[in-house]
Amino acid sequence: MTDLAASAIPEPERRTAPVRPAGRGRRIAGRVLVYVALLIGSAITLFPFVWLIRSSLMGPAQIFSYPIEWIPAPFRWSNYQEALESVPFRRYLFNTMRIEFLVVTGTLITSTIAAFAFARLRWRGRNLIFGILLSGLMLPYAATLIPTFIFWQEVGAVGTIVPLVVPAWFGGGVFNIFLLRQFFMSIPRELDEAAYLDGATPLEVLRRIILPLSKPALIVVAVFTFISVWNDFLGPLIYLSDSDQYTLALGLRSFSSLYTAQWDLLMAASTAMILPIVVLFFLAQRYFVEGITLTGIKG
Repeated sequence: MTDLAASAIPEPERRTAPVRPAGRGRRIAGRVLVYVALLIGSAITLFPFVWLIRSSLMGPAQIFSYPIEWIPAPFRWSNYQEALESVPFRRYLFNTMRIEFLVVTGTLITSTIAAFAFARLRWRGRNLIFGILLSGLMLPYAATLIPTFIFWQEVGAVGTIVPLVVPAWFGGGVFNIFLLRQFFMSIPRELDEAAYLDGATPLEVLRRIILPLSKPALIVVAVFTFISVWNDFLGPLIYLSDSDQYTLALGLRSFSSLYTAQWDLLMAASTAMILPIVVLFFLAQRYFVEGITLTGIKG
């Protein structure tokens, strides 16, 4: 009788048995461990930022006091005003934003055209040239630093912003080309073919089809480029000799000398310099995550 009752139960119902308490407990414990690991990782990541903000509101003696004081007493908000007034901050900001505009614009235009040629056009040697181009990523920056400096010195561009801006208008960087190429290849090619049947040219396909569908990837490239230029210290240090052309990253050096450093003002200026990057990331976070997720779906 029992066998008949068991056989009368449909197969799906017998398979979907309720989860045992032991299995559910292991699942909850595993989830708790994941959250704990994420909290520990977040704390380690945020520690330098917390230390920076804490130090920007203290005096020089309190920053390095022992035992460590985590809460400023009192809060020295004047550090920010003094830091921004002790150096020509507005001039540094203008110089930085001028370079940012030229580099970001050049990178978006040239890397988009190059990526479109590699991803959507068919021409002889395309894959070979793209492979050679990718091999450039294996070269460290230090290996090309001296030859590049000699080239710009021979053409008389050292001491100007030309070496910092012009390379962006000749491809925009191998990584950006690779990123956009992978994203363009994820767009259905049938859209191009339909446009070509209607008499569209490759530039019209790029402008009317590819670009509107590639906003997340373009925003990712723009954000990466903006952050790279904003934090660039070595480039302006090598090529800029006039203090009137200094960028913000190079201007931070004004707070330290060979023997001493104004740590309270340096921390305040560094905090003020980081805030625009944080705001930019949160404003573009949705497009940033979407562009990274969709890039490389089709290789």
